[in-house]
Amino acid sequence: MATAEAPKLALPVECTIGQTCFVEDYVDADPGPGQRDYTCGLKSRNDHRGTDFMLLGFEDMARGVNVIASAPGRVSATRDGMDDVPVTEKTREAIRGRECGNAVRIDHGDGWQTLYCHMKKNSLTVAQGDTVVSGDILGQIGLSGLTNAPHVHLGVLHEGLVVDPFNPTDRDTCGLPSGDSLWESTFPYDRAGLFTAGFSTAVPTFDAVKSGAARVSSARSDQPLVLYGHVFHAEPEDHLILSAIGPDGEIFRKEVTLEDPSAQLYRAYGRKAPSAGWPDGAYRGYVRLMRDNKVLAVRHADITVGAR
Repeated sequence: MATAEAPKLALPVECTIGQTCFVEDYVDADPGPGQRDYTCGLKSRNDHRGTDFMLLGFEDMARGVNVIASAPGRVSATRDGMDDVPVTEKTREAIRGRECGNAVRIDHGDGWQTLYCHMKKNSLTVAQGDTVVSGDILGQIGLSGLTNAPHVHLGVLHEGLVVDPFNPTDRDTCGLPSGDSLWESTFPYDRAGLFTAGFSTAVPTFDAVKSGAARVSSARSDQPLVLYGHVFHAEPEDHLILSAIGPDGEIFRKEVTLEDPSAQLYRAYGRKAPSAGWPDGAYRGYVRLMRDNKVLAVRHADITVGAR
């Protein structure tokens, strides 16, 4: 249980929640093999030990988004030099023990620490022993370690134990936390989000989307390219934006209004191959869930197109 000496935390990224970033995963509040966030919602993963602040796309990472100290303290450890590459089953073993990627750990005294993971290679601006204040730049968001999308994972620890900054005193209740959060200012929680996005070469069934059978990672140049998104807890008038880019630029963009959404749903959109076939190369799709011009969630998918 957290104590009164806990630091108050500022947002660890130079971004605006709902506009240029969003929270995707919270601390796992389920002590067992399942997962739930502090509201008993779906926005966590089994044994997830921090809060993930996600960028809207890889282009934002390339432009550079600063990771900043959430509270004053002393840098107790850093790691740099890991490449910014999405993790795969083939590379997962190679990063064992370094899942946090390029990282900074700050000691705030009284047993409190914050940990900033998945930072961009060679972007760190601090070293062990440096003193920082809230808002000091630590580096930039990257793609290092155990991740496949650009974000910073903020871990909060007290005496070595994980603390959920949204609910530091009571991890075993649902709904709004009974204790005070550790944040300097509040930002809203929304239960709606995206389970996944993927490419297929035909409009998939919902069962295939849910099982993962719909996802393909490669296609012939003469096949259709279809992007789908799997949504949970959307509300009427929410919007899905499905877009895809390839070697020659954008290939489609479609906005869909969810008139009467159910607890789970999916939407798909795509295009047939042009008469000359798709250009060979890498394609990336984004599915964005919006409400009142605010970003609730973004997922991406990649596919490689080869020759006929």
